[in-house]
Amino acid sequence: MSAPLSDGERRKQISVRGIAGLGDVAEVRKSFNRHLHFTLVKDRNVATPRDYYFALAHTVRDHLVGRWIRTQQHYYERDPKRIYYLSLEFYMGRTLQNTMVNLGLQNACDEAIYQRGLDLEELEEIEEDAGLGNGGLGRLAACFLDSMATLGLAAYGYGIRYEFGIFNQKIVDGWQVEEADDWLRYGNPWEKARPEYMLPVHFYGRVDHTPEGVKWVDTQVVLAMPYDTPVPGYKNNTVNTMRLWSAKAPNDFNLQEFNVGDYIEAVLDRNLAENISRVLYPNDNFFEGKELRLKQEYFVVAATLQDIIRRFKSSKFGCRDPVRTCFETFPDKVAIQLNDTHPALSIPELMRILVDVEKVDWDKAWEITKRTCAYTNHTVLPEALERWPVSMFEKLLPRHLEIIYALNQMHLDRVAALYPGDIDRLRRMSVIEEGDCKRINMAHLCVIGSHAVNGVARIHSDIVKNSVFKDFYELDPEKFQNKTNGITPRRWLLLCNPGLADIIAERIGEDFITDLNQLKKLLDFIDNEAFIRDVAKVKQENKMKFAAYLEEHYKVKINASSMFDVQVKRIHEYKRQLLNCLHAITLYNRIRSDPSKSIVPRTIMIGGKAAPGYHMAKMIIKLITSVGEVINNDPYVGDRLKVIFLENYRVSLAEKVIPAADLSQQISTAGTEASGTGNMKFMVNGALTIGTMDGANVEMAEEAGEENLFIFGMRVEDVEALDRQGYNAQEYYERLPELRQAVDQISSGFFSPRDPSCFRDVVNMLMYHDRFKVFADYEAYIKCQGQVDQLFMDPREWTKKVIRNIACSGKFSSDRTIMEYAREIWGVEPSATKIPPPNLPRD
Repeated sequence: MSAPLSDGERRKQISVRGIAGLGDVAEVRKSFNRHLHFTLVKDRNVATPRDYYFALAHTVRDHLVGRWIRTQQHYYERDPKRIYYLSLEFYMGRTLQNTMVNLGLQNACDEAIYQRGLDLEELEEIEEDAGLGNGGLGRLAACFLDSMATLGLAAYGYGIRYEFGIFNQKIVDGWQVEEADDWLRYGNPWEKARPEYMLPVHFYGRVDHTPEGVKWVDTQVVLAMPYDTPVPGYKNNTVNTMRLWSAKAPNDFNLQEFNVGDYIEAVLDRNLAENISRVLYPNDNFFEGKELRLKQEYFVVAATLQDIIRRFKSSKFGCRDPVRTCFETFPDKVAIQLNDTHPALSIPELMRILVDVEKVDWDKAWEITKRTCAYTNHTVLPEALERWPVSMFEKLLPRHLEIIYALNQMHLDRVAALYPGDIDRLRRMSVIEEGDCKRINMAHLCVIGSHAVNGVARIHSDIVKNSVFKDFYELDPEKFQNKTNGITPRRWLLLCNPGLADIIAERIGEDFITDLNQLKKLLDFIDNEAFIRDVAKVKQENKMKFAAYLEEHYKVKINASSMFDVQVKRIHEYKRQLLNCLHAITLYNRIRSDPSKSIVPRTIMIGGKAAPGYHMAKMIIKLITSVGEVINNDPYVGDRLKVIFLENYRVSLAEKVIPAADLSQQISTAGTEASGTGNMKFMVNGALTIGTMDGANVEMAEEAGEENLFIFGMRVEDVEALDRQGYNAQEYYERLPELRQAVDQISSGFFSPRDPSCFRDVVNMLMYHDRFKVFADYEAYIKCQGQVDQLFMDPREWTKKVIRNIACSGKFSSDRTIMEYAREIWGVEPSATKIPPPNLPRD
């Protein structure tokens, strides 16, 4: 196979990144040199690669600011309904290349940097990922911001500017070790601090009921400092804003009368306030009821709602005088989308502002709140649901607790009137859970306080209606909707897989970039020999590039003609990385039992982070690395089978591995993965899927035809039937010799000779309390993997299936998802109008 194209050769090819105009190149070069000059301090005349990166970042940023200002002017003048996407996570990854792609600057920058004797890709690698998220939920928010800007919606992302994002993962002796992610160490060229919009946020204190109304007094104040990051749409000159809040102590913090004696102590205590935005909680699909986390949730909500109301009241650009004082029209001008229950405090906080501050009548305020807010549910796992102790609320947010009690009373009165005497229903539907520790069920609060509740894939939304919120669905069926997730084709096709984007554009033009349904046109090319060859060639080039990357960064050598079998996602029992592991062991045992038998060579790559406190997830990583250690060093195996753990999986690594994958593993127990979005990224990038009928896999199979995915295992009904019957792992262990052999090897210390009992917790879980029924799907999974091998031996037929999958992936664009939110939840229409660029006069 020929070596991958160099940047220089790629640059000469006509591509979807546009032909670089000479004027653009000269302008970029000039701007770059100017920034480099000002970046270099007096005593340094030798530029480092990081200096070059910052010079380029500032050059590209210059192209954003004019469009950014003009977009915001445009919104002030037109005063459209504004969309506020509230999320405690925004998993943005790197910004430089995405900005160049969306502004159509990539080729000009590439050429200008090349003329400077530099390599654009090397500079891009210097940028830190903005890792302000754990996984799917935070990355979804990032894709949504891209789509909202591309669709011309007046949208804002609001969250927290964590000083430390998701930890960096190191693998030491096969174990995960966490390292702090000091992503701001060298500064962030993409953010702009806005101290003029700093806002106070109150905690603790007590509630006074006075004749003039309710007062929340004697509070502690923390200041919220906004940092704005531009969010460019794709080639439409729209630049929206992501505003992240950072916690600052007020200057008189702890210096009040009682503390006069210890000035130094008081100043040091400022850290206590500022800790609110220090670090992202690293749990995915798990609730940890820590007070600091509740503070983070209220902090983002309180700052954001003040900002929303300030913007609602001021009518013209740059004007801060309140104009609107009547809140009747609030829901016509404001939509608040709650990304899971984490920003649920928006509901009582909006009520508090309307009733206590703006003196709106209670019932009117409740109508306004419900019409404004909408809630997206992201999980059905009970351990992930937020249930805060009432005692914690009482101390931290006493007024909000009163409001929640009052809202719950109204809600229960309505239920009691509709279902007289049904006490159990009242208990099930209450926002307050009684028991030894009274708790507030945040999901119930979200459902009663929103006009729309949605799941994130059809099967998930059905589970939401028929089990998780069954009682609420019976009460208000019209509230419940489905919005199947999507991914942005800008980052997840154009940016990460330019080779594939190019050969697609050659056949069907470039419109697919903003209308992914156009990929359907590729169905005409399924039997086109030239296209089949091109698709296979691009995949092979991506594989060789990734193999070279692995060799350079992880010192592992892999066979680039083997099947790249990839499972990358957070490590969790429900995602069943253990099932993948059992398959690897089974393949290994088959090779060992007959070393001369020809098998399809595979490189099994598994990557993902485990929450630091999740013991079983950390054991799963240790098992994968231990199995890899044995298999990769067995001379009988050679390069026919390798098991690689991809260290520190993150957005920027996903952009490298996904375009190189042949097989995508989406193997969660049916009914546990709400949607998944990695599954969609692999599909559009030309990998075939092996998966269960779970999450969006169901809709992927519907779009492409079930026969074009490798679907196996229990459906939701089968899982429910097995639960009723009682799952007995022992039964499978005794019936399936290959399974028994693999499990015995794990438990005997075959993979951990220096610590034979290392994996006893894992085996004990699999045998006696496996909620996710790994053994129940083992047989079907192994058989299905056999079918994968069969097809992989026929490259032409494999590639035809790949083309069919790519052609049918159009539904899974986040542009489609956001259009549905806009029309069916927010009541706004996407706008195709292109704002004139800064160098042209405004209309």
